[in-house]
Amino acid sequence: MEKTVELQTLDDELTHRRMDTSISDSKPGKDFDRDQYDLARVGKNQVLKRRFGLVSMTGLSCGLMCTWETLLVVLFVGLNNGGPAGLIYGFFLIWIGNLSVFFTIGELSSAIPTAGGQYHWVALLAPRSTRRFFSYMTGWLTVIGWIAALTAVSYFVVDLILKLVELNHGDYESKEWQGTLLVYALLLLCVAINIFASGALPAIEVVVLIFHILGFFGILIPLVYLSPNHKSAKEIFTSFTNGGEWDSKTLAFFIGLQGNALAFVGTDSAVHMSEEVKNASVDVPKSMIYSLFINGCLALGMLFAILFSMPDEVPTALRYPFVYIFESAVGSTTGATIMVSIVIVLEFCSALGCLAAASRMTWSFARDKGLPFAELLSVIDRRTTIPVVAIVVVTVSSALLAVINFGNYTAFNGVISMVLEGFYISYLLAVGLLLWRRLRGDIGDHDPDSVHPTTFTSGSAVEEMEHHLTWGPWRLKGALGVINNAVACCYLILLIFFSFWPAAPDVAEGAAMNWAVLVTGAVALFSVGYYAIWARKSYKGPIVEINLHTS
Repeated sequence: MEKTVELQTLDDELTHRRMDTSISDSKPGKDFDRDQYDLARVGKNQVLKRRFGLVSMTGLSCGLMCTWETLLVVLFVGLNNGGPAGLIYGFFLIWIGNLSVFFTIGELSSAIPTAGGQYHWVALLAPRSTRRFFSYMTGWLTVIGWIAALTAVSYFVVDLILKLVELNHGDYESKEWQGTLLVYALLLLCVAINIFASGALPAIEVVVLIFHILGFFGILIPLVYLSPNHKSAKEIFTSFTNGGEWDSKTLAFFIGLQGNALAFVGTDSAVHMSEEVKNASVDVPKSMIYSLFINGCLALGMLFAILFSMPDEVPTALRYPFVYIFESAVGSTTGATIMVSIVIVLEFCSALGCLAAASRMTWSFARDKGLPFAELLSVIDRRTTIPVVAIVVVTVSSALLAVINFGNYTAFNGVISMVLEGFYISYLLAVGLLLWRRLRGDIGDHDPDSVHPTTFTSGSAVEEMEHHLTWGPWRLKGALGVINNAVACCYLILLIFFSFWPAAPDVAEGAAMNWAVLVTGAVALFSVGYYAIWARKSYKGPIVEINLHTS
């Protein structure tokens, strides 16, 4: 006979035990916790404290994406393949494509607001015969993608610091090992803030959002006002380049999209923080769209400013041409140093958010026994109510990836490219399966005033929940939703395809080689091997931690 209990308080749930009980509530009452119910509906306990609201979550997402800042850092990618016109038209393509993708991701996060995100959605949406395998692969790609993202952002921060030293001391020549050691110092600082200031993280992210906007104007105004270079609109909107010497400028344009795409990476951070967000089924989707709108507008303004203020000749060999453009625009090394320092501080804030999102994703996947040492990785610290072990493991993994920079900078770039592949392939699996389910009519309408009758038994969450798939309160309805899902799939396929291409066709010496195929393939082979030998016995998909019985 099933035991029925009322929704437990947060303090009771912090024991983090696997529960074989039920929750009963026919309708949301005065004291009804919708967030807790939404988690229980997909078999999960509420063990993390909900500290974030809409503004603080938007701040974390905006600060983590760091779009206008990252657009400057990777400017050389689009300048080399595409040129000024390619950067502008490519930016609109990427911006619109990401809005389409994250309207769809928003629909999924509204229906299933868990920290697992993509792998959890794939487990519920995929056919029964393949759901465990595809869910497992999606989880691995997402975890590795987030760890690679943390490494990439940390490296950008450190590389810019060394660039400023070179700028102010012309005789200084940085070494690769110096960058790696600085990455370690940066990661330690991120760990300290994420663990010991976890309670203040929402307030910190609001401050980051304010500085993110003020820093934009702090760079935009002197760049536009002081620059002696003012290009015409015709020069900017019609000037395409083919620095990679491809067969056509059109092909060069598509290959150059990688830079703009990298600037929008990390929007799904809100998804992996969703178990710490109040009113998650509504505010998580909103925060993603708000951050895309805010960051897109700021990045577009910065892109126009940097292109219209650009000197006639920018050395193509520079890794960070925006530093040269800053110095040329303000006519002062000190002024350029201050402007670049703003970018460095904001990129560091991005690393803070990356660690938070990556650790929650890792913790969630371990909670469902998708990773080695799952029991240890899924532990929640009682005092801070955060996954401290996962934070430490993610940091150590990122530090190990940074070691690659000791031996080969080109190979390290392959690790960075894993960011795009890891995220975009996981998005495509989830979005494609949602479109398939949508066309079949397998997803029921959302009714905010009723709770659907269902009983879950331990270990059978996926099979049971498949029959009770319902939309969340946030979605695009009817034909508009179908069209948007289809557009998102097409966009993701396009980006995934071109993200494997090298910067130039001549890769004989390996310098221009895109190692994304090798790195992605290695991760896929390892995860398949681990699944075949061990994980297929332990990974059953999302685990039921708590039964839900409603009437």
